[in-house]
Amino acid sequence: MRRFDIAVPAALTLSGVLIAVLAAVPAAGLAAVPAAQAADGVRAADGVRAHGGRAALGIDNCTATACHFDVPPGTYDVTVVLGGGDSGSSTSVSGETWRALLPETAAPAGERVVRGFTVDVRTPEGEPTGADGTSGLDLALGGSAPALADIRLTPARHARQLFLVGDSTVCDQSADPYTGWGQRLPQYLRKGVSVANYADSGESTVTYLGNPRLWATVRPLIRPGDLVLVQLAHNDKTTDETTYRANLETLVAGVREQGGRPVLVTPIVRRWFNADGTLNNATALLVNGLGVDHPAVIRSVATAQDVPLIDLTAETKALVESLGVEGSKALYLYDEKRDNTHTSVYGATVYAGLVRDALVARHLVPGGTVRAG
Repeated sequence: MRRFDIAVPAALTLSGVLIAVLAAVPAAGLAAVPAAQAADGVRAADGVRAHGGRAALGIDNCTATACHFDVPPGTYDVTVVLGGGDSGSSTSVSGETWRALLPETAAPAGERVVRGFTVDVRTPEGEPTGADGTSGLDLALGGSAPALADIRLTPARHARQLFLVGDSTVCDQSADPYTGWGQRLPQYLRKGVSVANYADSGESTVTYLGNPRLWATVRPLIRPGDLVLVQLAHNDKTTDETTYRANLETLVAGVREQGGRPVLVTPIVRRWFNADGTLNNATALLVNGLGVDHPAVIRSVATAQDVPLIDLTAETKALVESLGVEGSKALYLYDEKRDNTHTSVYGATVYAGLVRDALVARHLVPGGTVRAG
């Protein structure tokens, strides 16, 4: 399931009024942001300026549609001030390999809204075995009427990492229209939690453990308290059950040895219907040619190892079946590619929402660090 074509999404254009891009927004202007419009643990007056007394990079690094910050790999807090014009605005922010970092956010006419998020900057910036990409941090403005009044970037002080270990259904895809659910997950997390997506196309539990650019690279980065979500199954087509189980146990043990918190995630279903409108078949439910029921093994390992489980197989199965043969096409790349495995932007966003809900329901992240949408 590896994708090699690189397709750059269409350039983002602005419609509506963009607040003038200034070298810096005056402090008085920032202090005037209504308290009710501040969110994500950011105070409108000082959250945008000093960030604890350390120098911040600002809007002089931006054009009308994008920002580039020449910073080394690391974890960074970003605060944006949106809106302020004579007409209302609606702005989203994406970054790096088209990760969704901030969902579309409205600001009424004449008002400004403050939002914050934390972003992982790394090399390679997308898939771990892919191209390095552009150095530093790149952000792009989207939405129906984008308006950026100010932006500040500083090194993160107390951020937690949420690592993703997975395959092409999870990874930061670089080829339009492919999109992994991990690529859409960051927009659901507020400042203080960043998503470090080390999922990679075409990987199985065998290859992920064996490639030095994957598990051997990720494991040393895990710090005490970090979450590590593992979803590997789609490419374990020739992996026997004993090996598959042992590989999952190795990943769990490796996370715990670093002080991290492992979370096992069953794979998203393939959109492969039976005549009766169900997905009750080996193809849809990820049972390989050797008869290995991957979701069942993952559930078993989670129970035996006392690991939190996100049963994405069960949740996506219920959703796809409820939408039916026609309605579920939009979740996948059926219309574009006749692909019933990989998700569209829409499908990846919906599935990322399921992961967000599971993280909250299982108390894996504090509710205050999660956006509703």
